[in-house]
Amino acid sequence: MDVSKKFADQSSCGQLMPTSFSRRIYSEVEEVGWEHLVKLGEDLTFLSFRVMDTKGRVHILEITLDETYPKCPPSVSADVPYNFSLECSSHSNLRDVVQQFQKHVDKLQDFWSTLDDIDRSFWVTDPKHSHCATSYRQIKIGNDCSIILSINANDPLSLPECRFLGSDTTVNFLRDIWKRNCKRWTKDKSFPENLARVFDTQLPQPPHVQKNEEQVECGICYAQYLPIDDELGAKSGSATDYTCENGNCNRAFHSVCLGDWLRSITTTRQSFDVLFGNCPYCSDPIAVKISTKK
Repeated sequence: MDVSKKFADQSSCGQLMPTSFSRRIYSEVEEVGWEHLVKLGEDLTFLSFRVMDTKGRVHILEITLDETYPKCPPSVSADVPYNFSLECSSHSNLRDVVQQFQKHVDKLQDFWSTLDDIDRSFWVTDPKHSHCATSYRQIKIGNDCSIILSINANDPLSLPECRFLGSDTTVNFLRDIWKRNCKRWTKDKSFPENLARVFDTQLPQPPHVQKNEEQVECGICYAQYLPIDDELGAKSGSATDYTCENGNCNRAFHSVCLGDWLRSITTTRQSFDVLFGNCPYCSDPIAVKISTKK
């Protein structure tokens, strides 16, 4: 049974006394559309409506009415990062409230699109489940550290506020990088592009993306990502970047780890910045380009 029929039946059975207040509420809900109504309290002072934005996201607007409504304006709450300033008069109705909320939701489209971009691109550890009212993201950026980004709802592509979590050494190192490179942040770039520019490396992707792309742990250090260390330069915190070309092996390595391993083997040859040797697993020939400066 739909909501409108339920309350019509209750009214006909005498469960609800038809008053000027109840008649007004039913009339105003009709103007909004019963199909948008999610909940209507028994005393008619609480209502919630479903509003859909241009991207198909569903938002719930909760409205609480005083018994003197519309003389006393309603109070509203919703799943948004900040509430909108409700403009009401004695001539306002529920449709006016819903329309104002719709405009507020439309203004926040870039904000939610930015959060969606972050959720698709990075390993977000908090919140576990995205919520339209949440304006921060905690992102894993290494084996033992993460960054908490606070996104400006009104200017989502601007440089975010950030806080680092991890060991003192790691946090100090990351904070120095952020202070040194944050001037690279520009609003004409996407959020993932800007983070890559600031940190000089691609941050870890979501686990399901990593699995699909077969990004596996290094066959030498047994970690997927190198530690955050200034001695590693641009390789700091990076994922495996070398794969054995033998189709029956396909073992992944960090080129840094593989280079260090090859240097420890007496049969390894070097020509300029390339080391020639054999795969530690299948013994097929491999050639690894190394950096002369870590």
